[in-house]
This record gives sequence, structure tokens and C-alpha cells, in this order.
Amino acid sequence: MFAASNLVISAWANGVLVGVCRALTDYSYCCYLSDLAVDQGFQKHGIGTELIRQVQSTVGDAVSLILLSAPSAMSYYPSVGFAKAENAFVIRRAK
Repeated sequence: MFAASNLVISAWANGVLVGVCRALTDYSYCCYLSDLAVDQGFQKHGIGTELIRQVQSTVGDAVSLILLSAPSAMSYYPSVGFAKAENAFVIRRAK
């Protein structure tokens, strides 16, 4: 998964990985934020928000940031500036 991504940003605390985001982007129109994960013990300290900010800073203001949320994170993303999209479609991967 990481080898095929063209944007990976991580967060570290005392040499320990505590957060990571992985994205695919063309750097001109859209960026698909495919993974955002923060160690449970480090959540609610702004790490996820900062990872998203760094992705936005890297791709620029003219690029749309798009993601599919895990059901348990649906309330998180609006709190960090994402708007829910009603015009999306998905073909789920085979299990």
C-alpha cells in the first residue's frame, strides 16, 4: 500500500510512530486521502488534524481533498473541515 502511494506523512513521538496518512494525488486537481490513522493513546491531541494540514499544504489550495470515512470516524471529519459529499459513488472491493 505504501509503495503505491505518492504522498505519505507520519507523526512520531520519542522515536515511536503515532500517526500516519497515505494519499494518492495528481497535485493539480484532487488528492485521495486513503488512510489516516493515529494511535489510540495519542488521539485528541491534534495529530490527525496536523497530518491533514500537512497534506493540504503539500498539495496546495487548488487541490480537492477526498476521502472515504470509516463508520466510526464519520463525526470526526466535519470537525476538521470536511464537508459530506452527496455526489459520490463506490464499487466496494471484493473481500
